[in-house]
Amino acid sequence: MRHALLLDGGFVIKKLQNANHRFPTADEIEELCHSINTSDYLAESRLLRIYFYHARPASEELRNPIDQSALNLSQTSIYRAHEQLIDTLELRPNFAVRLGETVANGWAVGSRAMENLTRQPRAIEAKDLVPNISQKGVDLRIGLDIARISLKRTADSIVVVSGDSDLIPAFKFARREGLRIHLQTLGHGVRRDLKAHADIVHVT
Repeated sequence: MRHALLLDGGFVIKKLQNANHRFPTADEIEELCHSINTSDYLAESRLLRIYFYHARPASEELRNPIDQSALNLSQTSIYRAHEQLIDTLELRPNFAVRLGETVANGWAVGSRAMENLTRQPRAIEAKDLVPNISQKGVDLRIGLDIARISLKRTADSIVVVSGDSDLIPAFKFARREGLRIHLQTLGHGVRRDLKAHADIVHVT
């Protein structure tokens, strides 16, 4: 018996960051993978590979539309943290890093500023705006790998660490091909439909 471990990078980073109150290291992600791979439900299974899905951080220079100040994303601590994490994981044993694309879509009001504006309405200031960054192609790559593993039968089961309901069609396909799907939510609340199309849901 063999299993593949698929990590939604953005989801994992956010969960570890919330738990540890700082950006996670490659060692911490590897420790998470070790704890999953040594779980009782995988006791009779050997690891095929760990797939880590993420995107390199945006590197554009953006200009704040209110005060026209420039922000070079490639010079930020967020950029350096994501780049270091990706570069390190690429060289770790049994890891395969799959990269989507990151797109900078201008600016948006930050969550803290939005809360403040809701309590005390005022004119939006330059400091209220944050870059509006989104990833593209990450869930597509997860789905394609689930389909490829299912069709080639390179593993008997797939463990997916994510909360993305866009993976439901891939889950359905894998189960129809006879693979067992384990969904690891890391304690995150996910849609019922996503849980319904996994064989077993693990919350911790």
